Amino acid sequence: MDIVIFQEENILEESLSSFQDLLFSSQMKYLSSDLLNEGLSPLEIRRAVKKAMTICQTSKIKLRQHFLPVYTQVNGILMNDCKLSQLGYGLVLLNADVNNPNAAQWQIKVMKYYLENI
Repeated sequence: MDIVIFQEENILEESLSSFQDLLFSSQMKYLSSDLLNEGLSPLEIRRAVKKAMTICQTSKIKLRQHFLPVYTQVNGILMNDCKLSQLGYGLVLLNADVNNPNAAQWQIKVMKYYLENI
């Protein structure tokens, strides 16, 4: 009877996956909590992040390249947060509450840019 203590293939896959996660994380320059400074509430941010993630899944974009759950401290309070890539941050802002002036301005800016460049 052979006992397998570890499998080299599995370790290589895990190492590669860990390296990719580290690389993706290093490219995520934004936090979802940054949107608190834009006037969004934690609930609005959570809803917008969820929508942005759904957009990526629907579009077959790998979530781990754009969203990474983390814990951060804001005003002395430990909170669930999310590191975001530039695309992730933009998608969250595009899906934020349209009653927020900053979110509305961002949506207008994106549409104007798109319409000028099609």
